[in-house]
Amino acid sequence: MMHKIIHIVFIFFAFVQLNAQELNCTLTINSDNISGSNKQVYTTLETSLNEFLNQTRWTNNNYKLQERINCNITMTILEQNGNAFSGNIQIQSSRPVYNSTYLTPVFNFKDANVSFNYQEFEPLVYSDNTFESNLVSIMTYYAYVILGMDADTFSLGGGTPFFTKAQDVVVQAQQSGFSGWNQIDGPRTRFMLTDNILSPAYQVFHNVMYEYHLLGLDIMSKDPKNAKVNIAESVYKLKSIYDSRPAAFLLRVFMDSKADEIVDVYSDGPNFDAFKLKEDLLKISPLNAEKWNAIK
Repeated sequence: MMHKIIHIVFIFFAFVQLNAQELNCTLTINSDNISGSNKQVYTTLETSLNEFLNQTRWTNNNYKLQERINCNITMTILEQNGNAFSGNIQIQSSRPVYNSTYLTPVFNFKDANVSFNYQEFEPLVYSDNTFESNLVSIMTYYAYVILGMDADTFSLGGGTPFFTKAQDVVVQAQQSGFSGWNQIDGPRTRFMLTDNILSPAYQVFHNVMYEYHLLGLDIMSKDPKNAKVNIAESVYKLKSIYDSRPAAFLLRVFMDSKADEIVDVYSDGPNFDAFKLKEDLLKISPLNAEKWNAIK
């Protein structure tokens, strides 16, 4: 009897592992800016959003538990007026580097234009066909962007199907009246992010994501010299974006995730002539000049 129970338990966990959802996401709500002692709505919302992100099946692929994408989202509420909330969210995702315990940051983005209506305990459900909730649309959008960024690091152009799904969310939400979904809403918006990512003008960005990670970081343990060469080559390709579009949004998106890591890569052996690399980095991202100067 005990043998049968153990066998059933093993099958259950094997099934759960085989069918694990795609995201391993921790969402935290910061409501320190909101006065008042009744913060239960934020606890409820935080729980609901974590369940929505982690329990929704975003793809038709089967992910093992260890293959789930690690991500953290911090939602900061700056204003509340009844059931109307506004603030910002910081989204961060990472993936493991092959043959190491290191997690490399893949996506690090702040959306400063977040507003939504929420009634405590309301169900969070996304529909492909109709706009239900700006809160759900924002979370769905970033779930697909996270999936897309991650997939781009494993195969050339692998993220495109997910970015296309994110773009579908944009189109569906454009008539909602909420900001962030339309071209007129500003330069660092959800609209602009996927519009740029899917533009043929920025195809090089996808090449860089692939080469930097799979041909660079992932071979670091066995061939650090070539890894450095390949990572530098990916930065040189970013420079080609800068040459044609110096203020390109995607350059900022990339460097917000990778600046500290690039410094770390080139601050340790083996030796690498980093003169051209530093020169290009200073042009691409002058805001990080102090960091680039630390590269030897």
